[in-house]
Amino acid sequence: MIDYDLFCKIKNLKEQHGLTPSQIAGELAIDPRTVGKWLEQERFRQRSSPPRESKLDPFKNEILRMVTAHPYSAAQILARIRENGFDGGYTIVKDYVRAIRPRRTPAYFTLSFAPGECAQVDWGSFGTVPVGSTTRRLSFFVMVLCYSRMMYLEFTVSQTMEHFLACHQHAFDAFGGVPARVMTDNLKSAVLKRIIGADPVFNPKYLDFANHYGFTITPCNVSKGNEKGRVENGVGYVKKNFLSGLDIPDFGALHPAGRLWLDTIANVRIHGVTRQKPVDLLEKERPYLHPLPEHPFDVATVTQVRASSQFRITIDTNRYSVPAEYAGALLTLKIYPDRLCVYQQDNLIARHHRSYDRHQDIEDPDHPKALLVQRKKARDQKMFMRFLSLSQNADAYWQQLEQRRMNPAHHVRKIVALSEIYGPDAVARAMADAFVYQAFSSEYIANILEQRARFRPEPGALHLTRREDLLDITVAQPDLSIYQTKKETS
Repeated sequence: MIDYDLFCKIKNLKEQHGLTPSQIAGELAIDPRTVGKWLEQERFRQRSSPPRESKLDPFKNEILRMVTAHPYSAAQILARIRENGFDGGYTIVKDYVRAIRPRRTPAYFTLSFAPGECAQVDWGSFGTVPVGSTTRRLSFFVMVLCYSRMMYLEFTVSQTMEHFLACHQHAFDAFGGVPARVMTDNLKSAVLKRIIGADPVFNPKYLDFANHYGFTITPCNVSKGNEKGRVENGVGYVKKNFLSGLDIPDFGALHPAGRLWLDTIANVRIHGVTRQKPVDLLEKERPYLHPLPEHPFDVATVTQVRASSQFRITIDTNRYSVPAEYAGALLTLKIYPDRLCVYQQDNLIARHHRSYDRHQDIEDPDHPKALLVQRKKARDQKMFMRFLSLSQNADAYWQQLEQRRMNPAHHVRKIVALSEIYGPDAVARAMADAFVYQAFSSEYIANILEQRARFRPEPGALHLTRREDLLDITVAQPDLSIYQTKKETS
């Protein structure tokens, strides 16, 4: 049932925030058709159906006095009104007490900050985003300068330490300086342990980063997110004003879109509290920010990894190559948000662009070269052993090839190939003949083998036929007188 308060919220979300009926329905947890119906109404109209009588009606004034006077529970109120004749159940009393009891609104101090005094940081999440062939959870980092309300926004698909520190660096670069302190909640990237009555135990990496940039870490108290309300509001503002209803085709499209949104909307709007543009107030705040250090902090996460037999290391389901000679070696890996660097002691042996896709095999074309050279040497050695097994003279023939030929291994391969065509014995005989002719070359061996292949055995008797009837043919004696006649004539 829609009451006047809910009707006002529907109208406000539509007119002040520009939300669609489906977005309003999601925000207020009601049906979109109901939202559309009430948006058509110019003013609120209460239903005219008469209220039903309730057993509790005679006791409502008494309950109201009790709730106003003391924080009685519904069970206590039920016991008291039963003494006065109420015969209903507990549920109706509990529902009515919940409806009329004044809500306890917590009180908070309004925090004020001097220029350059403080910035607040927080992570936000918003569904998933396509990355290559997969989808990843979309995260975004927000830093807000407390005085000017200047906002920095960066999208990531991870909230690990290297991303946390890199986002700080990029925010300081965008602001042109570093605030005196940074307020954060108790995430593990910043605070490892909180013990009541003791100082918080900071993450050593984050503490080194803070010392390098010259700011102090101010963690919120446990379950006191309101202490960094400026950045909490900033996270909500990003979701409602930028991400809500945004069609994200790919993760790479978010970075330029977010930068444009900051420059044209978020940081140039009239802020609801300061009544000024954050970009204008930043000009007043920037002189109070600490200057950036000369060298940036190394934000990489350092870990030890062992390369596989396929000379690969695995990070976030993706496999990256290292030079083949380091297969099985224990290596040092430095993980940056945009790249991976692999070291063997102090030597950089591999560098890859970091992929946020999943189950990819990424190989540098130079990394398998040593393995290919090694395999070629093994093949050449095996070929040489086959050559030596062809003849007792093979070793001496090899020495002559080394002295006379620019590429003796080429001739060895050809001679071994000839042995597969003509047979090992024929090649061994040809090699022995080559010593006689002092012919040291695969071409000479091939020529000798070809010449020997031309020799044919002596022919035997010619048998024209095996038919017996043709063997009895009588051939007449030839007439030789013709030759005598020609002789006398000449």
